[in-house]
Amino acid sequence: MDINRLHAISDPIERARAMNEALPDGLDKLMKIEFLSVDSKYLLAQMPVAGNNQPFGILHGGANAVLAESMASIAALFLVEPGDRAVGIQVAMTHHASAKSGIVKGEAFLIHAGRSIATYDVKIHNEDNVLSSSGQVICFLKRS
Repeated sequence: MDINRLHAISDPIERARAMNEALPDGLDKLMKIEFLSVDSKYLLAQMPVAGNNQPFGILHGGANAVLAESMASIAALFLVEPGDRAVGIQVAMTHHASAKSGIVKGEAFLIHAGRSIATYDVKIHNEDNVLSSSGQVICFLKRS
C-alpha cells in the first residue's frame, strides 16, 4: 500500500476511495469492509452482515471488533508520517443490539493523540440506525 500517495490526498472521501483500492488482500477485504471517509480524527466505514455472521444468523461480535480496530488503525495512520505505522494494541467492545441483515456502519472518533498512543471511540449502527456495538480502540503509533 502506497501510504505516501494516500497522505497526499486531502479530501477524506477521495482518500477513502484510494484506500479501498490500495488495501492488500487480507482480513478487511475478506470481510468486505469499505471505507467511506478517512481522516485522522474521524473515519466512516461499512461492512455487510452476510458472510460475517455467527451460526444464529446475526453479525458476529468478533466482526464488530475487527471493524473497530480496522477503522481506528487506518485513521491513526494519518497521525504519523508516511513510512511510520499505527497498530491496534487494545480493543474493548460492548454489544447493544443485533444486526441481522444488510450492512452496519461504523464511525471512529479520535479522543486522544499522543506521541506513541492514539485512542478512538467507536460506534457501529445496524441498518435500522440502532447502536449495535460501541467501544474503544487504542493504537500504538510506531514512529521512525
